Amino acid sequence: MPTTTKRKRKTEKRSRFTAATADRHVLYQLAVQDVETEIDFVDETFKELRGRHAVTLREDFCGTANTACEWVRRRSSNVAVGVDLDGETLAWGREHNIEALKPAQRSRVTLLERDVRDPGPKGRNVDCVLAMNFSYWILDTREALREYFESVRKSLVAGGILFLDFYGGYESMKETKETRPLDGFDYVWDQASYDPITGNMKCHIHFKFPDGSKMNRAFSYTWRLWTLAEIRELLAEAGFARSTVYWEEGEDDDDVEYKPRERGDADPAFICYIVAEK
Repeated sequence: MPTTTKRKRKTEKRSRFTAATADRHVLYQLAVQDVETEIDFVDETFKELRGRHAVTLREDFCGTANTACEWVRRRSSNVAVGVDLDGETLAWGREHNIEALKPAQRSRVTLLERDVRDPGPKGRNVDCVLAMNFSYWILDTREALREYFESVRKSLVAGGILFLDFYGGYESMKETKETRPLDGFDYVWDQASYDPITGNMKCHIHFKFPDGSKMNRAFSYTWRLWTLAEIRELLAEAGFARSTVYWEEGEDDDDVEYKPRERGDADPAFICYIVAEK
């Protein structure tokens, strides 16, 4: 969600959006997600590490299942499962994202309204699990997050991989707002509050439109600002054999890559991936 995220941006005519007519889920997908680039990374990294393509993918905290839909579009063999507790958002995803797929693709997506720590039989025995957009930070104690990681490890096939994204840097602790103009609207990332004692923070997403109207707090989050070291320690405690940080490299926005690193840079704000191998 922070504007430091390197993602390609879809374009829309500015006249299309107003606060009265815009759909917040559409805006979120345009402003925050780039499922094509995300799946490129997952697909290529899994192939590089395992010597084969992943087939089954589970998208945890899937929301509108935008990423799951991109997965089944990639290859006719790909199967996706999306897991989320928010039934209303899942229903939106079924109507707008899954229904937009071809019938054969649609048949290879399953959405489950469940806690990601208990995905059930349909959410197990998968090649890879994704928890993106820092969604797993809602689990704000070591016990809860370790329990989730343990559940993921048990859900993966032998050699399976968990993919996480991560946001850090000293600016991640600031109470601040950042605005990014997009085609059709402005995206505002609002780090409303941060408690350095507990690590808990509250963030909001707002949208502004060319006619002067606003959609305030279209999305709000209360979560813990974890550190990379803590996440990797918990992954090890949960039984993962190895975790690797893939650091963002490249100066040009059109030429950014994520490469494995053992030491990071003291950047004010950064986005990276964590790849945990079973």
